[in-house]
Amino acid sequence: MLIVAVGGYSMASLRRGRVYECVVIDVNTQKDFCDRSGAFPVANVAELIPAMRRVIAWTRRNHAPVVSTVESHRPREMSDNGHPIYCVDGSPGQQKIGFTLLPLRVIVEVDNTCTVPNDLFRHWQQVLFRKRSDDLLANPKADCLLTTLPVKEYILFGTGLECSIKALALALLAREKSVTVVTDACGYWNRVTADLALRQVAAKGADLINADQLMTRKLDRQYRYGKNGVRIRDEPTNGRLSGGALDLAQGAEADEATGAEGGPTTTAPHDYQI
Repeated sequence: MLIVAVGGYSMASLRRGRVYECVVIDVNTQKDFCDRSGAFPVANVAELIPAMRRVIAWTRRNHAPVVSTVESHRPREMSDNGHPIYCVDGSPGQQKIGFTLLPLRVIVEVDNTCTVPNDLFRHWQQVLFRKRSDDLLANPKADCLLTTLPVKEYILFGTGLECSIKALALALLAREKSVTVVTDACGYWNRVTADLALRQVAAKGADLINADQLMTRKLDRQYRYGKNGVRIRDEPTNGRLSGGALDLAQGAEADEATGAEGGPTTTAPHDYQI
């Protein structure tokens, strides 16, 4: 599933002359949700993975900027809804599935402040945020970036159509953003609840499309990231987030090596953190 947003550009962004045609939002594409052997796999995982691969293939081909969320729960955290604990910090199930990781990526860690660089997408194609609840925008840095970023479209796909995806879509719509949901690239646990969520976001103004419709689109402008194609930070974090040992890349290089559509691609040996 994908989301797209419009309006509210800052004057500083307009002066710099960069207004993004779209930003893809990748929600919780992690092994506990997207692997049958995970702690809490979605009900439509068999149909979901091919659709998500197509979304990533489109993103790579168009060089679209990406915001990714990483569900993150502490080891002693208790479930309040009867579901098993999933995406525990440092566990294999918390890792993102390999083909959703792009070579130029950075992790923006939570520190309860709104301070976030306003030029992230000049250097990295993929920006990752930790998410402790269903609401991504409870993370003040993610809220600041998604609210102020000059973008015409927010595109969302991933897991948790009934909860995380629905919450983010409604939050962006409340911020007067234009939202599009790519429905067949979204995972769900309950089909009836998921269908209701789609009707709710559509009623608030979101557009609903499928992966086939997305693949027919071509962005007018392809962005370049980093400096001469080289990462601009020198210190790798070895894929780990402080406060919870999240290894994004472990086991991902072999998956990445086949690319989103089976073709070769560049692997990312390190994740970078700010």
